Order: sequence, then structure tokens, then C-alpha cells
Amino acid sequence: MSVIDRLVDAFEDVAPRGIPWDVVEKWLLALAVFLIALVALRMLKRLLTRHGRAWAEKWHSPWALAVAELPDRASLWFLLVLAAYLGTVPLGLKAELRNTVMVVALLLQGAIWGSALLNHLVSQVVRRQIEKDAAVATTVSMLGFLGKLVLWSLALLLVLQNAGIDVTALVAGLGIGGIAIALAAQNVLGDLFASLSIVLDKPFVLGDFIIVDQHMGTVEHIGVKTTRLRSLSGEQLVFSNADLLKSRISNYKRMRERRVVFTVGVTYQTPLEKLAALPAALGDIVRAQERVRPDRAHFKSFGDSALLFEVVYYVLDADYNVYMDVQQAINLALVEHFQRQGIEFAYPTQTVYLGK
Repeated sequence: MSVIDRLVDAFEDVAPRGIPWDVVEKWLLALAVFLIALVALRMLKRLLTRHGRAWAEKWHSPWALAVAELPDRASLWFLLVLAAYLGTVPLGLKAELRNTVMVVALLLQGAIWGSALLNHLVSQVVRRQIEKDAAVATTVSMLGFLGKLVLWSLALLLVLQNAGIDVTALVAGLGIGGIAIALAAQNVLGDLFASLSIVLDKPFVLGDFIIVDQHMGTVEHIGVKTTRLRSLSGEQLVFSNADLLKSRISNYKRMRERRVVFTVGVTYQTPLEKLAALPAALGDIVRAQERVRPDRAHFKSFGDSALLFEVVYYVLDADYNVYMDVQQAINLALVEHFQRQGIEFAYPTQTVYLGK
């Protein structure tokens, strides 16, 4: 005698007369099939995940690991629906209803798997390109978001179609409603299109150091609505994408060379011959530095308290630390030259003449 038969006999002893026990037997059989299927599916999920990871480690491929992780991403609700689908076979329910529920579950689970593969693809490309070309990494990140949006939109439309809803009328209705939503959410849509403009036009990319008005920092995130910078003092600066594109942006990451202009002042008591020789000496000091292209050095003007000399040169490196190292070396060389030539640096002074 089977377990189901024993359960039926036990219920017959205590249940009222007139109950259709053939129906009870079907429900008990369905419950048993459901539980067995659920346990078997969970065991199969663990088995496939474990063996898949071992297989991926042999291939040493990121894509193999991504595929091996797909069984582990099978949701519990999907396993419950699949077990219920198998368990309802003895009940003789309409195949159309059972198939509709199963197709909907497969579509949603397929969207989850597709999103996981898209995330893996985006992360792999960003990891490879972030050091070589941050613009490509930024574009791929945004395309990944749009890809997942399209994927879930298609999955939702297919789910509604399988549920018997007229998708054509729904799309038309959404189009009319979309106009009203667009009018009500102009700022959000403005930021969305601004983010697409940033991705396509690439005024800056992840990792760029930019200055926006009085704020400066390194770009660490370009989102659908906002762009976030990490400032030099450590805090995060958040900008609306639409407002950001309306601002004047200085992108220092794309600087190929840095133009430097500095002024040095000497006292009015400096002899003429030393004044005449000073521009050439300043040029020699600049030319002695590495990664520097001299431009000019001139006796510029007569200041209130000093004779002013202007020096212009280019640092052939965008790194700010390199610029400061070069300027420091030039300043030290200037001090040494002035001490050797007996030239005095000027500082603010005033001469007061008293008359009777």
C-alpha cells in the first residue's frame, strides 16, 4: 500500500461521509510531487552551481564564471513556481493556465539572468578600459543601464501579452500618458538627456579632474540624474546633469602641458648692468629644468615697490605635482643666483619725505 493510500485511509476514518476522496487523493499526490520537485530542484541548483564553478576555474575565463553563476541566480520564487507546475499535473488543471504561469515565470527569470550577464559584460569592459580610455568605460556603463532597461521593458510587455492584455492598446495608452508624464517631469528628463549627452559627447569621463565654477574634484560617478565628484578635501560633490552642462567646465585631465607665468621683483637700487643680464639668467634657470619648455623672460614693468620681471614657461606634464616640483627648483635657483650676484628681492616699502 502506498503512502498516499495510507493517508487516504486515515482521513476516511475521521472525515465525514460524502467527501470525494478521489479529489483528496489527487491533492495529496500534488502536494507530494510539489515537495519532492522543490527539494530536487534546490539540490540540482546547488549541484550545478558547484560543478559550474569548478568547470569555470579550469577554463580561467571570466565568461565561464559568469555562466557558471547563472544556476545560483535562480530565484526561490522561480523554483516554487516550477515545482508547483509539476505538482499540479495530477490535478488535471487547464494546461493553458499552467503554461501561462510557467511562461511568465520563465520570462522574469530570463530577465534576471540577462541582467546578470549584462552586468558582467559591463564590469569586464569597464575594468579593462578604465585605465586605458575612461571615455569608453563611461559609455559602456550607460549603455549597460539602457540595455537592462530595454531588457526589462521587453520582458514586462511579453508578460502582459501572455496574461491576455492587449499590448498594442497598452503601448498606445502609454504613449499618451508618457506625454503627460514628460510634461510633469521635465527636470528629470532634462537630466536624463543631459546624461546621454555627457556619455556621447564626453566633455569629461570617469577619473577626470574638473573644475565647475568654484568647485573642483575627480569624477567618480556619472548617473542618470546626477554626476558626483570627489573633492580635494574629501567630501562628495553632487551636480545635476542638466545644470552641469550649462556651466563652464575646466577639464585638467586632458591638459597636455601647463603654461606657467610668474613674476619676480627686485629693488630699485639694482645696478643697470645686472638688470640687463637678469632676463637671460632667468631663461637659463628655466632651461636647466627637466620636462620644461621655456617661452620668455622680460623686464615687465615698474611696480610700486619693485622692478618686475615676468617669466613664462610650459611644463610638459599635466601632473600638478610635477609643476610644483619644477617651480620649487626654479625658486631655489633664483635665490642662489640673486645671492651670488648681490641682487636683492623687493618687498613692499614706502619712503616718506619730510619737508619744512
